[in-house]
Amino acid sequence: MNKETKLGMGLGALLSTSNKKDIGESVIQKINISQIVPNPLQPRKSFKDDELKELSSSIKNQGLIQPIIVKPTNNNQFQIIAGERRWRACQINGMHEVDCVVKELDDINVLEAALIENIQREDLNVIEEANAYKGLIDIKGINNENLSKLIGKSSSHISNILRLLELDKKIQEMVINGELSMGHARALIGVPDAINKANEIIEKKLSVRQVEKITSQFKKSKGKKSTKDPNILDLEKELSDKIGLKTSIQFNENGSSGSLTLYYSDLNQLDDLMKRLKK
Repeated sequence: MNKETKLGMGLGALLSTSNKKDIGESVIQKINISQIVPNPLQPRKSFKDDELKELSSSIKNQGLIQPIIVKPTNNNQFQIIAGERRWRACQINGMHEVDCVVKELDDINVLEAALIENIQREDLNVIEEANAYKGLIDIKGINNENLSKLIGKSSSHISNILRLLELDKKIQEMVINGELSMGHARALIGVPDAINKANEIIEKKLSVRQVEKITSQFKKSKGKKSTKDPNILDLEKELSDKIGLKTSIQFNENGSSGSLTLYYSDLNQLDDLMKRLKK
């Protein structure tokens, strides 16, 4: 099985691990927690204290249900491939040893496994998700369309997320910290003095629509009146991918209302659309 097929099947297929005590090469062993070090290329950088405490409490009461996956390194140490949150939670509990599965993987496979684990996490923030996508695109030399097929996300979703990496690092931090939503951040892409505008959004508690209205005025003043906002174009493409029909979104001047148009090419498409809407 090639690596791309494994990626499409998920983290478990790539690592070929099991929770059982001994299946093939996947043997769970106790390793001193001081011998374990995090992966410096781990895409996840933000670990919320309250979530770690909640996880540590669960581990204290129920034990470490899923072992940490590591690879041996120099000086009798082990680098984490998957499970850094669990490792951190075990440290909070003052545990001296943790259950681990040791895997012999090269640096590329280690990075790939870390990226896949992060993508499959539902609580991954969008900046970390973007970095994970970028990492997979870089190490595998694939485009958004190929990545879309491999991880089961739409290509428009991947494109939307990746565009956030165009923002200044300070704005990315605001997104990671929950001060700005993804919608706020997307509206700031390509806008000058974006950091000050981001601070204004937080201070005045502006809605996404309010921000889009402000930024659209800037684009109009730069002679882009006839060009639709790229965020709206992204939404149109995402809708088109979902329903299989060309779509058009138009906002009224105040930005709080508008219209959604669906285009069909024959009566069969219209009939199919009506059936889906009636459901």
